[in-house]
Amino acid sequence: MDMKSGKLIWPLLAASIALSACSGSTKLTPLEQLQTQGPQEIFQAAEKELADNNADTAAVYFGEVERLYPYSEWAQRALIMSAFAHHEDGAYEFSRTDAQRYLDFYPASKDAAYAQYLIALSYYDQIDNVSRDQGVTFQALQSLRTVIERYPDSDYATSSLLKFDLALDHLAGKEMEIGRYYLKRGHFGAAINRFRVVVEDFQTTSHTPEALHRLVEAYLSLGFEAEAQTAGAILGHNFQNTTWFNDSHVLLTERGLSTEAGDTRATRWLATIWRRVIQGKWL
Repeated sequence: MDMKSGKLIWPLLAASIALSACSGSTKLTPLEQLQTQGPQEIFQAAEKELADNNADTAAVYFGEVERLYPYSEWAQRALIMSAFAHHEDGAYEFSRTDAQRYLDFYPASKDAAYAQYLIALSYYDQIDNVSRDQGVTFQALQSLRTVIERYPDSDYATSSLLKFDLALDHLAGKEMEIGRYYLKRGHFGAAINRFRVVVEDFQTTSHTPEALHRLVEAYLSLGFEAEAQTAGAILGHNFQNTTWFNDSHVLLTERGLSTEAGDTRATRWLATIWRRVIQGKWL
């Protein structure tokens, strides 16, 4: 290679190296690329990730809108969408955190009701099996009640009412499960306590007819005929067309007992239920 050709090659190599260096330095990560974009562009990118079922990535992008442009109108929208995206991803604790921050920052916003609803949903959607601990069910009930009472005219009040009833049903189901366990093992007093909770505290749920029938079974097993008759009478008054009443009727008549109330002075709590349900006396 002569000197003349060398003079041409070295400048070309230097330029190539420089271009390579520049190319390497401008290769940004997705998050770094977001920092070069405006809030609307990042928000739209997050929406696209959400539409593509990438809720986890969408939540990160919405979070970047709030971080990079905290005082923009897009930050407020991004915060509630971040709560939604986290919920879609099953990250319920993060969803609650974002929704609560939204309520703290924007309590008068039109989306405040939805933020409270998301908090309730974050608990409600974890209720999946009556055999599991029901602490989350109580939290769901409290949060759903807040939606119903604080935002009665919102689009989420009706849905919250429905979910509230279903959550109550879960709690009643738990009591019934434990009560049946005790009943099968002959622990009649413990069983009665569980069935009593259903009749007194969850009487609007689907488990009430069975709870009354199980009370008839338990009281008869203990020889408390008056109490069994009163439970059967309440069952017959409210749920006469159910198989639970038919089964109780058979148990009572086999012992020569009717389905009319027995001595309602025998068990005070049943007497109270009797007066309220049959006689309409609440005081």
